Amino acid sequence: MANTYLSFISDEHLLLCIGNLHNSYLKAKENVSKKKFYKNKIDTIKLTFDARFNELDEETLIKTEINRQVDKSINNSIGTFHEQILGGISGYEIGNLSGFDIKATDETLFADIKNKHNTMNSSSAESLFQKLANYADNYKQAKCYWVQILAKNSFCEKWFGEINGKEYSHSRVYKISGDQFYSLLSGNENALFELYQILPKAISDYLKSQNIEESKNNSALKEISKTAKESGRSILNEITFETVSYTHLRAHETRH
Repeated sequence: MANTYLSFISDEHLLLCIGNLHNSYLKAKENVSKKKFYKNKIDTIKLTFDARFNELDEETLIKTEINRQVDKSINNSIGTFHEQILGGISGYEIGNLSGFDIKATDETLFADIKNKHNTMNSSSAESLFQKLANYADNYKQAKCYWVQILAKNSFCEKWFGEINGKEYSHSRVYKISGDQFYSLLSGNENALFELYQILPKAISDYLKSQNIEESKNNSALKEISKTAKESGRSILNEITFETVSYTHLRAHETRH
């Protein structure tokens, strides 16, 4: 298996990870029906400002709002992408819902990966520390890590301190930034940055190999555009009239 993109994982594995994430994007977009789009209250006053101040036509405006909603589900998939990339490094594997995200095949390392450093509340942090400490207790040679891919700084340090009013510490429980964790597993100091650098080319090569073009289909936009055309309203007005109870406006529209 060739390593023309990255030295620490095969091309085949990298393209597989990209393909898995691409499928997550497609699935997230396909799942945005008009019903789901309206599920979260749409701020049409804000959309009006967005349209005028950001110079967006209505179709682009709605696509932007849809992408904002899609982004929430994609964030989880990005975390999975990192797990899969790291699991492709020789000597390591992903957890597959085993309670950990990454472990060394010789069970000397266990890790839980978070894409952002601030995604946990105090209860989640306490639960994570207890889980990692439990792995450390059960596997006496193991170091256990809370990995923060998008950390504020570069670090690897023991995780200790007060959580929910209790003091926590363990000699083999750590917190570590994404760059240092990639370096730790790969033996390459610049592994995460090199992944970032190669992604545009690798993504382009993946799309070409699959003969894939960016999908322009979107259920929510099609449904809203259809009903707007039938009612004779603009797309933005259609969203407003379908999501907000402007009784007087409806009466005004009926009279005209």
